[in-house]
Amino acid sequence: MIKIFKSLLGLIRDIIVNRNLLWQMTRRDFKQRYVSSYLGILWAFIQPTVTVFIFWFVFQIGFKSMPVNNFPFILWLVCGMFPWFFLSESIQSATYSIIESSFLVKKIVFRVELLPIVKIMSALVVHIFFIIVLFAMFAAYGYSISIYNLQIIYYLFAMICLSLGISWLTSSLTVFLRDVGQFIAMILQFGFWGTPIFWNLNMIPAQFQFFLKLNPAYYLVEGYRQSFIYKEWFWEHLHLTIYFWLLTAAVMIVGAWCFKKLRPHFADVL
Repeated sequence: MIKIFKSLLGLIRDIIVNRNLLWQMTRRDFKQRYVSSYLGILWAFIQPTVTVFIFWFVFQIGFKSMPVNNFPFILWLVCGMFPWFFLSESIQSATYSIIESSFLVKKIVFRVELLPIVKIMSALVVHIFFIIVLFAMFAAYGYSISIYNLQIIYYLFAMICLSLGISWLTSSLTVFLRDVGQFIAMILQFGFWGTPIFWNLNMIPAQFQFFLKLNPAYYLVEGYRQSFIYKEWFWEHLHLTIYFWLLTAAVMIVGAWCFKKLRPHFADVL
């Protein structure tokens, strides 16, 4: 256990030491995604805007969805969708980060553990735009900024930690087992519908709600809603908070250990 914990501390130390390199790689990765497009990086912001408009039109105009807890359904919905978008995009893109940058892996002096982080930070840029859109939507519906909104920083940090732990594990395993990427995509698809994003947890019988709360994405999705809608602090849900961080810490430790053990063999396989 001590060795595993040291592996995690070592990876975190590498992140701090190489923070400038990390930022440069994130900027390059973000630009390369849209370099072949005529509008370039504007697509990173056009797509989220169009997505929000479609959901607004379908659910607010088309289905005329009823309010949830006396709150406009579209605002309740996007509070759950935006954190899920970031979580799923981070994990899915980071899972293939080592394979996509195999030419860097073969360089002995390069810090391979930065590659999954680059993908997470790249997804973070788009998510920050989503957060700005979220504030704009609440303002359009007449809801003012609240001190509870500051919790977004906390939940953002929580999402990054969870994504990082998972991506260290999945990205290292994908080098040797390419099916891991497909498995992760399937898990995320199940996770999307298994997390109360489109539906309210109160629709489920009380005896089953406990099991759904074991999904760490539930804590993050509800955290955004607590920050914008329910006006609740994260420490008011102490048991869920403790469970989430114990699970996240375990995932990060296992992910760091697995990454460190497999890293010396990446170049041989790639």
